[in-house]
Amino acid sequence: MAQRALPLPAARLGRAVRTAGESTTVSGVVLLLPDGEPYSHRRPSSLSYALQLPLARSLARAGGDDGLAAHVVHYRCRGWNTSDAHLAADAEWAVDEVVRRYGDIPVCLAGHGMGGRAALRAGGHPAVTSVLAMAPWLPGDPDAEPEPVKHLVGRQVLLVHGTNDARCDPELSFRLAERAKKSNRNTCRFEVHSDGHALRQHHSEVASLAADFVRGSLFGRGYARPVADALAAPPPLGLRMPLAAGFGESLGR
Repeated sequence: MAQRALPLPAARLGRAVRTAGESTTVSGVVLLLPDGEPYSHRRPSSLSYALQLPLARSLARAGGDDGLAAHVVHYRCRGWNTSDAHLAADAEWAVDEVVRRYGDIPVCLAGHGMGGRAALRAGGHPAVTSVLAMAPWLPGDPDAEPEPVKHLVGRQVLLVHGTNDARCDPELSFRLAERAKKSNRNTCRFEVHSDGHALRQHHSEVASLAADFVRGSLFGRGYARPVADALAAPPPLGLRMPLAAGFGESLGR
């Protein structure tokens, strides 16, 4: 007898990550979207969730006085699964849940790998004001329908990619950023030279860049000079901005 497949569990938000800042009111939320796989209906691994917690804590510390809360999203399954786009659908559900819990506050979607693709795809949600895609997985088939970008108009968009990423081709994220920039000038992309998919070699710089972007895009804080320059620069300069060693040290983070 064939074994019946178990129904997919519901998506859910991880526990809010916050720090004891001056503000006790949640004024903005960043949703961390873990990596996944192109095709799989298996439940997400606990490791993919755990890998996002250090960044969630780092962002919560940086935005504590602004009232920032961070949540890591638990997907229903670990796969994108072609037209089902499960991870993007779960990201949209998570934004709806944030609105239900906290009200009308700005949301940043911050994803890594396949989560980066989910952040970009779900970035058109009305509550989303910014998208951070780190080493995003993007389809490389030249005959495939290109990823949509016009829904990102009006959002602040930052892509970050290691130049030695062997899993997700950094050139694909450049091409997407190039298309997005044509309709949304508030798009920029940083390259982390010599780093791989996990962005471990320069993790402190990536975390500082993420914190600067999240605080700037959610709370109107002034961006660090490299981020402001990248947003203002015409392509390709603002889409191949090198992430300098030591970024964030002068910002007090």
